[in-house]
Amino acid sequence: MNRQDDPKDRALIELAIEGDSEAFETLYLRHLEKIYRYIYFRVGDEAQAEDMAEEVFVKTWEALPNFKLGQNPFTSWLYRIAHNLLVDQYRRRNPVSISEEELARHSDSSELPERIVGRKQEWEMLAKAVRQLDSLDQQVILLRFVEGLSHREIAAIIGKSQTASRVIQHRALKTLRALLSRRGIVNV
Repeated sequence: MNRQDDPKDRALIELAIEGDSEAFETLYLRHLEKIYRYIYFRVGDEAQAEDMAEEVFVKTWEALPNFKLGQNPFTSWLYRIAHNLLVDQYRRRNPVSISEEELARHSDSSELPERIVGRKQEWEMLAKAVRQLDSLDQQVILLRFVEGLSHREIAAIIGKSQTASRVIQHRALKTLRALLSRRGIVNV
């Protein structure tokens, strides 16, 4: 899939580049949830993810005059800024795991308690396995399967070719299958 900027976003981006703060606010509101989710899956802490997502948009506003419209999609550029912020964060300290309380907050309250517990256990096993991957593998898996980005978009974010993105995904999935099968999870 070859995503380009939404025409509505494109007009807003042009205005924001010229310094229109209302246009930027609209872009912020349209993209905040995606950037927050991407960061949250990496850090596992809601407050930290909120702070970092805000910082992404501060950095975006500051760097916006240098954004080249049409070169890469705006969303890819946002993910790249988020990625760089995460790299800086990981250099400062180790990632935090997702707590059971946070998983419970994201569960469907109409489910039976047994299913909720089973899903929490599965998510925790998957989260532990993903955390065992190296940083680049984690990033590609999250961008591809959590955020639903194309290999083209991922390649722009990680600064590699589409082929490299596919190879990294394949390698990461193979590693995840091995890690999960050692834990007794079949059909992965």
